Amino acid sequence: MDLNQARFNMIEQQIRPWEVLDPQVLALLSTVHREDFVPLAHKALAFVDMEIPLGAAPDQVMLAPRVQARLLQDLAVQKTDKVLDIGTGSGFMAALLGHQAASVLSLEIDAQLASQAQTNLQKAGMTNVTVRQADGSQGAAADGPFDVILLNGSVAEVPAALLQQLTVGGRLAAIVGDEPVMRATVITRTGQNDWTTTEPWDCNAPRLRGFAEPSRFTF
Repeated sequence: MDLNQARFNMIEQQIRPWEVLDPQVLALLSTVHREDFVPLAHKALAFVDMEIPLGAAPDQVMLAPRVQARLLQDLAVQKTDKVLDIGTGSGFMAALLGHQAASVLSLEIDAQLASQAQTNLQKAGMTNVTVRQADGSQGAAADGPFDVILLNGSVAEVPAALLQQLTVGGRLAAIVGDEPVMRATVITRTGQNDWTTTEPWDCNAPRLRGFAEPSRFTF
């Protein structure tokens, strides 16, 4: 397989049509080698429009390229930003964020995935990204506040504890809701006790581990 041609096709056929047009994001996707963050058994799927399995459990996946690219674009990461990345997975999103931000703290609940992600990031030369094995549902208040928080998967609702860890002007992106309808959600902290929310696009994704599910019982 011609990796460079496959990467080009991924960008032109999957990512641009999904309204990802930010030149910086497109350049990153050309230079950060996605295939280096994919398990060896699934290397051939690195540029396919699908979620790639990372472990035995069905919720352990690498999100589809177009979803990762659109989330990155929506967050508009700046070189001075301090980022909290929740659900490290293979480390690919942490690498993309690391190229854009000042620093990235990435939390992964699964110890084996955290270890592999750390290895992947070291091989990629990412010196401003730290991976920590931890439940990310309550964030990392002691390390905050953060300018950007990204949830790499879906949640029923965004925990208030995470919103409190945003700086004023900070942005949080997540996929929120329940199947069959989930929406990409970007929450911006506009004041000490004020937030604005946009839901720019639809997207289903596996649940992030550790996040609470509201009770479904009704009377």
